[in-house]
Amino acid sequence: MRHIVQNTLKAAVTFEGTGLHSGKPAKMIVRPAPAEHGITFMRTDIALGNTLIPARWDMVERTALCTRLVNGAGVSVSTVEHIMAALAGCGIHNARVEIDGPEVPIMDGSSAEFVRKMMATGIRRLGVPVRAWKVLKPVMVETEDARATLLPCDRLKISFDIEFAEEGIGHQSRELDLRNGTFARELCDSRTFCRRSDVEAMQANGLALGGVPGENAVVFDGAVVHAGSGLRHPDEPVRHKMLDALGDLALAGLPIFGHYVGERAGHSLTNTLLRALFDTPGAVREVTCDPIMTARLPGQGLVWSEIPAQVRRVA
Repeated sequence: MRHIVQNTLKAAVTFEGTGLHSGKPAKMIVRPAPAEHGITFMRTDIALGNTLIPARWDMVERTALCTRLVNGAGVSVSTVEHIMAALAGCGIHNARVEIDGPEVPIMDGSSAEFVRKMMATGIRRLGVPVRAWKVLKPVMVETEDARATLLPCDRLKISFDIEFAEEGIGHQSRELDLRNGTFARELCDSRTFCRRSDVEAMQANGLALGGVPGENAVVFDGAVVHAGSGLRHPDEPVRHKMLDALGDLALAGLPIFGHYVGERAGHSLTNTLLRALFDTPGAVREVTCDPIMTARLPGQGLVWSEIPAQVRRVA
């Protein structure tokens, strides 16, 4: 049973930092939760009313720049995608995330610190089998310049393709099988990125107020790259888009067996894809995982040596 059961943390883990868009400080505590709890957020800075926000696709208020969850009482939490990716990538199915502000701290712009501290704390196995969503037929959504697709697959795979006019980004493409420790090895330390012109436009509209080029975001200005000590991967931008996609897909509420294909896709389009998946008759079915299926899930078998060191520079 230890190979096919749900997981949570052994103890609470605390993170402190600044919200990327709000610029507001936040303290976030990720606490263990029982089997079948799933992932929930709780706003501890709000004293009255319903402050519990399920981490679920139908709670998403779709925005282009981050993923924002809003409950029925209007209580929200923003930029949840990086912590959701870390939880999914570490194979943590149940947790309560308490936060004393409106936005998850951006940390260094990636999921790496979330992964390191949660794995250092340790994983506790729960005596209930893992349930998952199995994609049964293709579902696709698109806009004029972007497309997102989910295809049947016996594991979770993510393929992503991006193209930017900035010389420092250009065209990038990657495909990964997300089973076991792939997320930690290949994606978790890839940072959020944008163009210099985007920074100026966002800040003019009251966004990206906590962004610091090179510290918690990679900024591209033509061929010039502001990345602190340097890029962590030659294709760090497309890897970060894959990180975001995993975090947004984790809002399905259960792990997914399927192949996600993103072509210039973003947070809003991935959420639209999940809505289409659950709205399409016969497109998805809930399954209880046997040992073979569980072994193919993200985070299963992850070991400490696969987690990137705090500093990794390739360019």
